[in-house]
Amino acid sequence: MANHKSALKRAKQSEKRYIRNKAYRTRLKNILKQTRLVIENEENAETVKEQLRKAESLIQRIRTKGIIHKNKAARLVSRLHKKANSKIS
Repeated sequence: MANHKSALKRAKQSEKRYIRNKAYRTRLKNILKQTRLVIENEENAETVKEQLRKAESLIQRIRTKGIIHKNKAARLVSRLHKKANSKIS
């Protein structure tokens, strides 16, 4: 454990951020899974577009908070759109 005051504070801050970021990453995984399922199983293009919009919004929000890298966010969005376009077309 930390030996001085600033290190103790740093440890507490790290723990809080870890818990918060973990929650965001879990939400990200869940929305990605949901979106992939909708793309695979849904015939209605409007439903797919709505789900894509929700997923992209969440991904960008998480990116701006610095939880995932901007290139990873772009890659995730790109893959979802690619999958949706191949399914819809």
